[in-house]
Order: sequence, then C-alpha cells, then structure tokens
Amino acid sequence: MKGVTPNEFVERFREARASAILRTPHAHAVAPAMDAAIRGGFRVVEFTLTTPGALDHIASFSARPDVLVGAGTVLTEGDARAAVAAGATFLVSPVVDESVISAAIRLEVAMMPGTSTPTEMLRAQRAGAQLQKLFPGPAGGPAFVKACLGPLPGLRIVPTGGVDGDNAKDFLAAGAWAVGFVAPLFPESDVAGGRYDVIEERARTFLRNLDT
Repeated sequence: MKGVTPNEFVERFREARASAILRTPHAHAVAPAMDAAIRGGFRVVEFTLTTPGALDHIASFSARPDVLVGAGTVLTEGDARAAVAAGATFLVSPVVDESVISAAIRLEVAMMPGTSTPTEMLRAQRAGAQLQKLFPGPAGGPAFVKACLGPLPGLRIVPTGGVDGDNAKDFLAAGAWAVGFVAPLFPESDVAGGRYDVIEERARTFLRNLDT
C-alpha cells in the first residue's frame, strides 16, 4: 500500500498491533514465507535489507492495496532512499542514527530506530522518529516497557526482540504501541523447509492470542 503518510502509518500500525518481520538468507523462501504471514492475518510487514532481493520484494508487496510494507536494517541515507523508491511506507533500523532519521523525514515516511534505553528512546523521538523500536529485548520485557512509559508517556515503543506468541499481549498491556514478530513467527526450520502452511497457522494463532 503506497501513499500513506507517516502519521497515517503510525495510527494504522497501532490498529494492527503487530508486524511480521522477515530476515532469512533463503532467497527462494522470501515471498512465500511472507505470503503465509499475510494469509494468516498480518497487514504490516517488514523485509530486512539483509534478506535476498529485499527491494524487489518491497516493490512487489507494496503494490498490494491492503498491506503496509516497510524496510528493516536501514543503516544509511542511501538505504533509506532505495527502500522508499522501492515502495516502503516505513523504515526500521537497529540503531539510532540522526542522519537516517532526517532522511526518513525528507522522504516523508515513518521511521522506527532501534533503542534499548529511555535515553535512546527520547533521543530518537526528539530527532523526529515517530516510533521507537525496542531492541534487543530487555530482561523484564513488558515490565521494562511499562517502567519507561511511566516518566515518558509520549513514547511509542515497539518491542521486537524477545517478542513471541506467549508474551506479545503482555507487551501491549504494558503500553507498547505495537509489537514485531521476527524469528518466533518465521523459524529457520520452517522457512528453509518450505513449511509455509505452518507459518500461516502460526501467524493466525499469534494474532488470535492478542485478543484472548
């Protein structure tokens, strides 16, 4: 889905509550694995730029009218420009880099840099990042999110590392804006083995668990 403003993406992401994040070295499995997650109900998806053919997949999936597609592992301004040119609606990075955040602002897409402390979260927000990715997953998980939001209620924290089907609901209850599923949704054995039906059912289960 193209033509979505940063603010629109932020609100739609909150409504969706979760994203599917694919990182794999298996080129043949990229499209069918993400297709499986979408069939399972995901409407916000992310291809990391370390994934084979990531830009081509961003271009292909962003043409779909009902899916918001982003690029992960965006480390440079060049990465940002290439991802947006391919059709990315949002950009994600494992670190806080003000030059990349500024590039996202110029390109008029939402930015979610990786942060692991309240200081980094506030720094990212003040630099213009609409969302703050919590990465890597901290000890305490949901309790850490709740503790950060106590004095900093304006943050929009999106945990990714350490999020699985059992604790995702707890992160949201603690105040997380949304969550991102990575390896727990796309286990290496299922992706490499082409068990896309298993990925689809897991996606459906993860999303259903958010409502139970």
